Amino acid sequence: MGGFLIFVGLIALLIGIISLIKPLHFLRITTRKLGAVVLVSGLIILIVGASLSPAEDKPVAEPHEVVEEEPEPEPEPEPEPEPEPEPEEVVEEEPIEEDRPGEVTLGEKNALNSALNYLATMPFSHSGLVKQLEFEGYTNEEAVYAADNCGADWNEQALKSALNYLATMPFSYSGLVEQLKFEGFTNEQAVYGVDNCEADWNEQAALKAQVYLDTMSFSRDGLIAQLEFEGFTRQQAEYGVKAVGY
Repeated sequence: MGGFLIFVGLIALLIGIISLIKPLHFLRITTRKLGAVVLVSGLIILIVGASLSPAEDKPVAEPHEVVEEEPEPEPEPEPEPEPEPEPEEVVEEEPIEEDRPGEVTLGEKNALNSALNYLATMPFSHSGLVKQLEFEGYTNEEAVYAADNCGADWNEQALKSALNYLATMPFSYSGLVEQLKFEGFTNEQAVYGVDNCEADWNEQAALKAQVYLDTMSFSRDGLIAQLEFEGFTRQQAEYGVKAVGY
């Protein structure tokens, strides 16, 4: 329950921050006052979710298996013409305790289960997932173990994250790469996600131009310059400006 509230709080927090910068008409958040309300609501939900999160489980140490070595057989005495020698004394070696490799603690198992639950809900980068698990109260070792063993394809996670961003707001190619890197994806993973999201960057420029015009007035040259600042090429920026009526 705590994890779900945290997830909802994070989404509300993100929407609130964005709406303070620019109105989100598709969510009917048209004023900064409404954006502030969404931001505060997200913080409250996030705090409640954190308070309901389960406490860290302590790892339970399992006993080590003790392997006893068999004593060496007594050597047979060699025949001598002289009186027979006394048999040699066999010294038994002490058993050697061996560590059991690959032991997984209870905390690591629970961290892995939490990681799989998060990945079933939304995409994460490796470092982003580690930070989320640490926020849940797991140690760094437990969180890293879970991220390393969750079986996620981080390229595919970057692609899913790119698609989620494009469903929320328009981006340029370079702007989306930088956003994914900010989320913790490597440059290679971010480029993979953007290369495979099948976005029409001309249409993204047109959508971005409309967002700016919904917020404030621009001259044609000013709007082109703003789109170029956002990472669109000159050709994409001119297409976007033309598409909105300039």
